[in-house]
Amino acid sequence: MIELDDFSYAYPTGSRPALRSLRLAVPAGQLCGVVGPSGAGKSTFAHALAGFIPHALGGETAGRVVVGGRTVADTPLPDLVRDVGLVLQNPFNQISGVKFTVREELAFGLENLGVPQEEMVRRVDAVLAELRIEGLADRSPYQLSGGQQQLVALGSVLVMRPSVLVLDEPTSQLDPVGSGQVFDAVRALHRAGVTIVLVEHKLERLAEIADRVLVLRHGEVALDGPPATVLADPRLADWGVAGTRYTAAARLARERGLWPEDRDLPVTLDAAVAGFRAVTGGVESR
Repeated sequence: MIELDDFSYAYPTGSRPALRSLRLAVPAGQLCGVVGPSGAGKSTFAHALAGFIPHALGGETAGRVVVGGRTVADTPLPDLVRDVGLVLQNPFNQISGVKFTVREELAFGLENLGVPQEEMVRRVDAVLAELRIEGLADRSPYQLSGGQQQLVALGSVLVMRPSVLVLDEPTSQLDPVGSGQVFDAVRALHRAGVTIVLVEHKLERLAEIADRVLVLRHGEVALDGPPATVLADPRLADWGVAGTRYTAAARLARERGLWPEDRDLPVTLDAAVAGFRAVTGGVESR
């Protein structure tokens, strides 16, 4: 579904590449998490997948980004938005500002594509139900909580029916309740078979839903693998990535002789509970 073939990118005013020789593939239906320190190239990576690089941001590229069989650099941005949806960190940057209700906001992109009205109504109603925000349909987008606004921003992308969804730290400005709403929606989309690339710094949440995690460092892929392996890697701290609190607790227990060296460190709550039960003489849950 997504393929990066020796892809590099430098911003027009950049002194060095923001992404360097990326080679990777994300198969259809996978939820791929992306983590890394500030300046690692995470947002640049997201923009490259969605076509904003090179079409909107310019700069110099090398190699290829292919999404759904189409080379991004050779495909006009209006065509790409039908296949690849990008959700930004701040929903204020994604809400149009020209619509008075959530229902109208969700229909805005479809209007620009000339989708027939009956089809627009069906799609908007379906997205409202999918995200469980029917009760917000007639409210102003600017009278919602941060979490609700991010769900509206997500809905405005989903209504376009993209085959690939790219989320660039969608919960970075949200409280725990708002974050939970967004993660629940992402989990449901993953179960429905949508291909998802999720840039996220809340690793406890990411560990629970991702099939795979990439660690970006200096614009390169430093690690790539299952969450249980990548998020427990001891090098993360040296690279400016805080691991999960469950990994930290188990690592501290290991330093004090309470967690066996040959036992993997947990990255999720369930794995931590099972591990501590086992090492303290309890019965490990299955």
